[in-house]
Amino acid sequence: MAAAPAEGPAAPDAEIGPLDLAARVDEALHVQAAAFGLGQDEIDVRRHIILRHLEHPRARALGATTPDGRLVGFVYGLPNDRGQWWSTVVEPYLRATGTDGWLDDSFVITELHVHPGHQQRGIGRTLITTITDAVDHPRSILSAIDKDSPARALYRSLGYRDLARQVVFPSAPQPYAVMGAPLPLLR
Repeated sequence: MAAAPAEGPAAPDAEIGPLDLAARVDEALHVQAAAFGLGQDEIDVRRHIILRHLEHPRARALGATTPDGRLVGFVYGLPNDRGQWWSTVVEPYLRATGTDGWLDDSFVITELHVHPGHQQRGIGRTLITTITDAVDHPRSILSAIDKDSPARALYRSLGYRDLARQVVFPSAPQPYAVMGAPLPLLR
């Protein structure tokens, strides 16, 4: 996949391209911790989860790097499988809203984070549109904290809609919304 410049005002700040996430997992977790307010215990748990996800042969990752090579954003995902932990948690919520069909033939955006110092510059939008443009699925699904936020506004602007709300993940302090969008995403 060829690198693409970030859209909008982000262009001079970051370049979007393929990311060897396994090799740069600690840098990515630093970005996620800054963006999501994670403590060291949560980072340690997420490191193992990311590395396990990357074992999937169709997992994909993109990064946003500054001209000096610093990682300031990343996205990764993989084709959904109803047997994956995430799907087993969200499936009853989706079934209750009649939207559990979204779990089939969809690409899951597992994580998308941009360092706070680089947010609101089009980097997140470019990361998610670039990764979903390269998959062969008719739709994409993701989960996001169930509150109004810049992230949820971004997802809505790309065509994601709420499929289920108030989804409770074990040990998560806040409920999530599951969102889905047909591909390609809106521009």
